[in-house]
Amino acid sequence: MPTTDTYRTLATPAEGIYKEKGSRFLAFAYPVADTSQVKSHLDQLRKQFFDARHHCYAYRLGPLGDTFRAVDDGEPSGTGGRPIHGQLLSADLTDTLIVVVRYFGGILLGTSHLSAAYREAARDAIAQAQIIERTIDRHYLLTFPYESMNDIMRLLRDLGLKPTTQPTYADQLCTLPVAIRLSLTDRFLAAASQLRSLQLTPLPAPSNNPQS
Repeated sequence: MPTTDTYRTLATPAEGIYKEKGSRFLAFAYPVADTSQVKSHLDQLRKQFFDARHHCYAYRLGPLGDTFRAVDDGEPSGTGGRPIHGQLLSADLTDTLIVVVRYFGGILLGTSHLSAAYREAARDAIAQAQIIERTIDRHYLLTFPYESMNDIMRLLRDLGLKPTTQPTYADQLCTLPVAIRLSLTDRFLAAASQLRSLQLTPLPAPSNNPQS
């Protein structure tokens, strides 16, 4: 289990650039939720910059960043994807993709200068980005009789929690989805167990806010 229930990611896409001996390194940073979004951004950039020689990239996914990949896209091994991934680690970013598009300037840089160029391009994109902190949440569907509404809302209020949507009503029962911050989960479950009329159903995290 994480030692903290927060993680850092990007609020919006950002761009950076680095130039070295005629070569241009265009960096694009994106907040991403899964590998399908990674693929979508890569496909778009490859179409937009179809004449570029390389599209190196790295990403980290999940609150712990334990799903990751670094790709050199034809550059010497370890000179493209790895330094980009290193910048994600240095900035402690996850749910983030950085792609660096290289236009070759006609002069070979050598592996050390090449790695530095990809690193600096990625660093510049991060420097231009708005970084936000998110909580790691557990999601539950609360089901209870209408007459228990005040007790349920008091429970949520006491823990500083807010429903993710308005409650719905059917067959004299209310259903209410809530997101529980990881550090509050044990307290919430203990308090909820005292309300016999309350039923809890675990829910998957929304796809636009991936959490574990």
